[in-house]
Amino acid sequence: MAEPEFSARGVRIARWPRSLTRAGEVRIEDGRLALLTSYGSEIDSAPVTSVRAGRPWFSKGDEAVATVNGTRYLLTLRHEDGDGTEEYGSFLAALRRAGGGS
Repeated sequence: MAEPEFSARGVRIARWPRSLTRAGEVRIEDGRLALLTSYGSEIDSAPVTSVRAGRPWFSKGDEAVATVNGTRYLLTLRHEDGDGTEEYGSFLAALRRAGGGS
């Protein structure tokens, strides 16, 4: 099995107005984006070519909005040092590399 192009753990995944998990995982692997709970159960997944992602105008530096299968998710990508800005950039770059839009 190949290494994922992008994987971030400890991600807060919310679907407005409620949080789905506070320690989930965002993974890009084999051309698919998957949102997983802390137990590894799939919340949602789609081919990266159909995923839209970006930063909403009201967000902090560690937040991204991803539209997967028509559902908008707020992703809080915190790093161990408390700043998720680098994780956010890595997430968008991995989506672009895998063929997704921004």
